[in-house]
Amino acid sequence: MILLNDLRTRRRRLGVATAAAGLLAALLTAGPAAATPDPGDSPVAPKGVSKNARAEAREAIESGEIPGKDEVVHSANVEHVANIPKDALPGTNSDIAFQGKYAYAGNYDGFRIFDISNPKAPKTVAQVLCPGSQNDISVSGNLLFLSTDSSRSDSSCNSTTQPATEKSSWEGMKVFDISDKANPKYVAAVETACGSHTHTLVPERRNVYIYVSSYSPSATYPDCQPPHDGISVIKVPRKSPEKAAVVGFPVLFPGEGPDGGGNPGSPTNPGVSKTTGCHDITVLPSKDLAAGACMGDGILFSIKDPEHPKVIDRVQDNVNFAFWHSATFNQRADKVVFTDELGGGSGATCNEATGPNRGADGIYDIVGKGDKRKLVFRSYYKMPRHQADTENCVAHNGSLIPVRGRDLMVQAWYQGGVSVWDFTDSSKPKEIAYFERGPLSTDALVLGGSWSAYYYNGYVYSNDIAKGLDVLKINDRRTDPAKWVRLSELNVQTQPDYFD
Repeated sequence: MILLNDLRTRRRRLGVATAAAGLLAALLTAGPAAATPDPGDSPVAPKGVSKNARAEAREAIESGEIPGKDEVVHSANVEHVANIPKDALPGTNSDIAFQGKYAYAGNYDGFRIFDISNPKAPKTVAQVLCPGSQNDISVSGNLLFLSTDSSRSDSSCNSTTQPATEKSSWEGMKVFDISDKANPKYVAAVETACGSHTHTLVPERRNVYIYVSSYSPSATYPDCQPPHDGISVIKVPRKSPEKAAVVGFPVLFPGEGPDGGGNPGSPTNPGVSKTTGCHDITVLPSKDLAAGACMGDGILFSIKDPEHPKVIDRVQDNVNFAFWHSATFNQRADKVVFTDELGGGSGATCNEATGPNRGADGIYDIVGKGDKRKLVFRSYYKMPRHQADTENCVAHNGSLIPVRGRDLMVQAWYQGGVSVWDFTDSSKPKEIAYFERGPLSTDALVLGGSWSAYYYNGYVYSNDIAKGLDVLKINDRRTDPAKWVRLSELNVQTQPDYFD
């Protein structure tokens, strides 16, 4: 691991025995953080687009239908208060976690810690070089957790890429001690089946449980064998994080056959993903409830016993959903929003040709009580502004905006930007604010845009794949009450009870 406070400062590499030869050498030799092949969240090389698509993109810019290249636009009730460009970590920016006055931003090459005590001028506290996609990130107390979903030569932060077909390859969870924010220490690594695409914390006083989501097994991968029909559960003792270990692999999709009992895919819609694991899980600890977005399935399950989660209900949408990507509860836990990452994050799906129901959010009411609760579909929501065919755009990571009596959400849409929307009426969701940039290119489809957009203590923080950290402020009577809700810690996939 290499800690980089800026391009002029070199620090000792932590967690391994040999010091790095220097910052430049470390950045050049660490090896790319290429993901294990799968359909979700994969960084891609620029894709050529048709001559007509290029011409249409330019015409749309000239007519004012879409913003100009890199132009920033937003609704009147949104203020763009800061942008902090990428620095020493050149890879793809990913998820964000929060704690007190700090924001922790994942990147395929490691993670960056910001001091956000002044949201209008965030300051970099540390940059840690530790390659391994996706570097999905979360924090709890003095511990930071990082997902590795790419086959690496070993578990260290100076590992290189290595084929998943080799038994010695490593993927899984890394644990850091962040007692000293300027000097994180790498303290543990836990290998998990098929790596860790994302993870979700279920924190307790003495231990932190981690639900590890991963997928896309293959008979040729020694450590990622089918059927991969569940999740890995890791137990991390807070006082002895070096003892972190897998304590179970609960099967969520029991069934016969090589892929278990998940969605087998649709014979009439080849875009529907076959379920071979979960992409992301959101837990609501105050209600002992969790929702799983699992490729071809959406599930609701009980986490009363965190080591043995129990599936309550399961839904599929083989007409409009291609890849169940993430989930968000409303505060009363009587609704859940599932996202569909059509095109795996690298497609241009926010256009007229794709339509309003694909690559969108699905809003489900939760009806009934206890283990008899059911997910009932109500409507779709998709950001209402068409994007160019050179812009990757689809529903992605977002969070609740805590306003009592309303269901409000802020959400990332890659190059579609950030959308703020109201789903208080499950059947009639509507956008109330937005922020976006023009296309990165009008000649090719280049990966970029907001990966995660989350509301935290009065501001929206968006981790843009290419442009860095954006900070937004919403000035609207519908969202203003949220400014008075203050949190000491936020991992969005571990939803807090904002009004407890």
